[in-house]
Amino acid sequence: MKRLSDKELLSAVARKATSMSVPQRRRFLQAGMIVAGTAAGIAQTPRTVADTLQVKAWSKQLGRGVVSAPYGSPSRHEAHVVRRNVPWLTADTVSSISFTPLHELHGIITPNGLVFERYHAGVPEIPPEQHQLLIHGLVTRPLVLEMNDLMRFPSVSVIHFLECPANGGMEWRGAQMEALQFTHGMISCCEWTGVPLSVVLQEAGLKPEGKWILAEGADGAGMTRSIPIEKALDDALLAYAQNGERLRPEQGYPLRLLNPGWEGNTSVKWLRRLKVGELPWHHREETSKYTDLMPDGRSRRFTWVQDANSVILSPCPEKPWTGMIGRFHEIRGIAWSGRGRIKRVDVSDDGGVNWRPAQLKGPVLSKALTRFVLPYEWDGSPKLLQSRAVDETGYVQPTLAQLRDIRGVESIYHKNSIHTWALSNDGAVRNVQIS
Repeated sequence: MKRLSDKELLSAVARKATSMSVPQRRRFLQAGMIVAGTAAGIAQTPRTVADTLQVKAWSKQLGRGVVSAPYGSPSRHEAHVVRRNVPWLTADTVSSISFTPLHELHGIITPNGLVFERYHAGVPEIPPEQHQLLIHGLVTRPLVLEMNDLMRFPSVSVIHFLECPANGGMEWRGAQMEALQFTHGMISCCEWTGVPLSVVLQEAGLKPEGKWILAEGADGAGMTRSIPIEKALDDALLAYAQNGERLRPEQGYPLRLLNPGWEGNTSVKWLRRLKVGELPWHHREETSKYTDLMPDGRSRRFTWVQDANSVILSPCPEKPWTGMIGRFHEIRGIAWSGRGRIKRVDVSDDGGVNWRPAQLKGPVLSKALTRFVLPYEWDGSPKLLQSRAVDETGYVQPTLAQLRDIRGVESIYHKNSIHTWALSNDGAVRNVQIS
């Protein structure tokens, strides 16, 4: 039997794959790659079976032992996967934000060390044994709870996304960020563990006239937000753990509020006080800050929910398809909605003229990131790639023109319009806007 070269073998794989259905092709290519390596890899670094069978240096020596890294850390080869900030965005890092590298993540859970950060006065270092939570106002039994007290209450664990309402807010007037990490990276999704706020309010004896709660943080900014009692009794959580470990300082250690599906600033970090009242307080962060503008410049009052949104992760500026013409791909992305579960995601490669339904990859959870994929064979021609999310309430992610008709271009918050990546014939990807 003739021994095929790597090039001949890959050509045979390609010819065979094009005659198959999509599921058959996927199985076949997966099997072929086990033998031949990826096509891109062969093109850049020719390998043979004999090369692969050679015993490498790391197989000829002992590795490091247990507890050499007591808390563990990612591989040094993943050192590029980090949070990043935009230096010109704010005057100082103590009142700034960092962005999650969405394009480098797998699954729907964001590792704790990559969850985006947002501070108003830096990260306070709080000894947990000195931290207390005060519940007062319109309750019959005001409570002062230490962390050990709180952690004796019945707990739950839930998976939800957390998103800054300013995610994408730098692009109301036009595309300017040439990286997915900066256009959409103010979002993360974690498993949160803590005590339902409704349980603690019941323990404190919530009075019938109590309609609002003021949540206050222990940071230097004294961050406060007014929360309606309906949300507090629905799914709000007093969270002390995240992805199986205690909260990290930058995420509110030792205690934070979590309002699933609502803009992230309402999930007050370093939570020290909950006051029950009859009316909202209208503090700084809910009047001069964190308010949406309408086209005439007036502000909207209380826009808490993060509406349905989505973005394509591959390809994107950080994950181009250079050298990938004619090869089999999956267009991959994530979608989310603060109103509930994602019901459907459509993908377009011609700027929204035609749409195809993508496959949702489980789990599909309420108010959590949902992954979607579309099998795709790229012919090398320029494309305008978009995704459009629909949630279980029937809400459809708007176009940029539709969103601007409602909110104008002066806003910073709640920019959830359909996003466009321009795929060039060389595989590079640019951030563009289509009305």
